Amino acid sequence: MSRLEAKKPSSCKTEPLTSEKVRSTLSVLKGIIASCYGPSGRLKQLHNGLGGCVCTTSQSSALLRNLSVTHPVLKVLISSVQNHVSCFSDCGLFTAILCCNLIENIQRIGLTPMTAVQLNKYLLSVCTSYLKSEACSCRIPVDFRSTHTFLGLVHSILTSKPACMLTRKEIDHIGALILKAFLLTIPESTERMVLGKSIIVPLKGQGVTDSTVLPGLLIEASEVQLRRLLPTKKSSALRVALFCASLSGDFSNAGEGTVVVHNKVSLENVVLEQLLNLGRQLVADHVDLVLCQKVIHPSLKQFFSEHHIIAIDRVGVTLMEPLSKVTGAMPIGSLDPIVSTAYGSVKDVCSARFGSKHFFHLLPNEATVCSLLLCSRNDTAWEELKLTCQTAMHVLQLTVKEPWVLLGGGCMETHLAAYIRHKVHNKAEDIVRDDGCSQAELHIAAEAFCSALESVASCLEHDGGEILIDMKYGHCWSCQTDSASVSNWPDTLSRCGCGLYNSQEELSWSVLRSTYHPFVPQTCLPQAAVGLARDLTVDSFTAKLSGLQVAVETANLILDLSYVIEDKN
Repeated sequence: MSRLEAKKPSSCKTEPLTSEKVRSTLSVLKGIIASCYGPSGRLKQLHNGLGGCVCTTSQSSALLRNLSVTHPVLKVLISSVQNHVSCFSDCGLFTAILCCNLIENIQRIGLTPMTAVQLNKYLLSVCTSYLKSEACSCRIPVDFRSTHTFLGLVHSILTSKPACMLTRKEIDHIGALILKAFLLTIPESTERMVLGKSIIVPLKGQGVTDSTVLPGLLIEASEVQLRRLLPTKKSSALRVALFCASLSGDFSNAGEGTVVVHNKVSLENVVLEQLLNLGRQLVADHVDLVLCQKVIHPSLKQFFSEHHIIAIDRVGVTLMEPLSKVTGAMPIGSLDPIVSTAYGSVKDVCSARFGSKHFFHLLPNEATVCSLLLCSRNDTAWEELKLTCQTAMHVLQLTVKEPWVLLGGGCMETHLAAYIRHKVHNKAEDIVRDDGCSQAELHIAAEAFCSALESVASCLEHDGGEILIDMKYGHCWSCQTDSASVSNWPDTLSRCGCGLYNSQEELSWSVLRSTYHPFVPQTCLPQAAVGLARDLTVDSFTAKLSGLQVAVETANLILDLSYVIEDKN
């Protein structure tokens, strides 16, 4: 009998953020995440010291999934960001950096948690109200008559992922394919506006420019399968049966319990006869194509072949939903007689070859599902490119629901910080009267909040350059170290971070996060911005607004923690 140990009491730590260990760990986490931010962000290589695969990335979804943290405070922060990314795909790094900055800044200024949380909530409401208002000059409406804004959004996502290792030509090519794939998922009928699905099909070892988009679905197969299974052309559509149940004759779905079999009965023959009866019904119902998620028994395959039915098995669970959308068939989960409404159809099935791979190509009657054949010359770049394409597709879907984009390149953050400073400077008495705090507390909290926003913009510079803010629009400008002289700024600066304004407009600048007098940032967006959207750096409105809210709310939650109680057993 093993020795029984006495149960250890739970450890209880008060005010966890006052611990130097927690604060230093939070600072290290911020440093890791901030160094990945933006087009020139540094890559991170994550691996298990005992072996396993190596992940090279700068994306928040892959980075946070592979980071191992132990302290509950850090777990709360990472879980919040991961939840945001799972819902919106984009702006994970922005959310994490802003949250870390807010926690550090509030800790530094020494406000009580209750006051800091209250003022952070107020400042967040100012941000969201402004970003949703018509007066906001960070927000550009999406023109659905043109693809400019959509392409600009996709380009911004692609250029911010250096681990994809794309040239400008490759970015243009992949960006056009992502947009084409997205447009193919939009149904022609407006009666039931449900977006389709884009399936990413891997083809490694080929150049990125060999990537392409095809309507319908590609199912990988061997050349022998294609020659043996594909029939002569039919003039009409092909009737389809889609099975999620195994057709191999095994008893994997029999459930728990005992199967009693008479000693003169061959169980295998009984099951095979049941499979053949199912096959006879499919023949009688004039089915032309059978698709099975699992395995089809060889005898049933032979039966299908004799009756000129195409049978494709082992398609996998991932393709079941897209196959159901492409064909209109309902997945069949048993060997019972099939009702006619479970069948679907496709326009045609043909063969396709890309590189060294062969595919069945299912052509739908109405294309709301497409295949993005994604090529890259190595596994690391392909994995990163796949994640990036999925992010871009999701962001485009979000943009259809909320047809706005936000100016990127750090300009939204610096403009928003300038707007908050001006509002607090001019309306401090009204705010204090409503919120019940002192003017000193309000100014201190607002400065911490604005500094946190500006720190996110500062994280875009990784090569020792200087980040500036102009005193007219409140936009972000990057200046190289060797030219960071005040007299040289108009000559050395070209365009702001988002690309909307140039330095020839008689602007004055200040070093970001230095002391400057609050000013009114211009809140009238030029009409030309909509037309220039393809050439601008823009971010998802929905994802970034959610990221802003998640960052502030998570920071408030962590700042308000009084105790951390851990069970050590």
